[in-house]
Amino acid sequence: MAVQPIRLFGDPILRKPALEVVTFDKELRTLVQDLTDTMLEASGAGLAAPQVGVGLRVFTWNIDGELGHLVNPVLDLSDEIQDGPEGCLSLPHLTYDCQRALRVVAKGFSMHGEPVTIEGSDLLARCIQHETDHLNGVLFIDRLDAEARRAAMREIRESEWFGLEKPVVKVSPHATNGFGF
Repeated sequence: MAVQPIRLFGDPILRKPALEVVTFDKELRTLVQDLTDTMLEASGAGLAAPQVGVGLRVFTWNIDGELGHLVNPVLDLSDEIQDGPEGCLSLPHLTYDCQRALRVVAKGFSMHGEPVTIEGSDLLARCIQHETDHLNGVLFIDRLDAEARRAAMREIRESEWFGLEKPVVKVSPHATNGFGF
C-alpha cells in the first residue's frame, strides 16, 4: 500500500497512550498494510501505529521472517527476564541493552476482529513488549537504568535527526543493528 513517514523522538504522539480500536473496517486493514510496508522498508522488526502518527492500539512485527500484527493487545508476561540489545525506528541508530520478560502471551484481535493469541519468547517477546509500550506512550529508553538512559539521551541530543520538524524515515540496513522495533 503506502510507506508512511516514521515519527521521531520528540514527537508528542509517541508519548500519548493510543486509543482502543472499536471499528474493524477497511481503514484498519489499510493501516495494518501501511504499518507492514513501512516496517519492511525501514528494515524494522516491529512498528506501532503511533510511530506513523495514528493513535490507535495496533502494531506489526517481522521476526525471523514471520510477519504479524495485533490489535488491542493485552500481555501476560513471564517472571523470567532477558537482557539484550534493543533499538527503535523512532530513535534511529540508537541501541542499548534493555530488560524484558523472556516470554509473553499476547491476546488481542486480527485486523478482521477475530480473537488472536500470540505466544512468543526471546526476540518475539521483546518485540511484542516494545510495540505494546509504544501503544502506552512508553519508549524503550524509559526502561533503561539511570546511567544507560543518560547516555541514550546524550546520544539523542547529539544525533543529526534530533529536533527535525518533519518526521523522516531513516532507511539503512545498519540503522538499528537488526533490532529496530
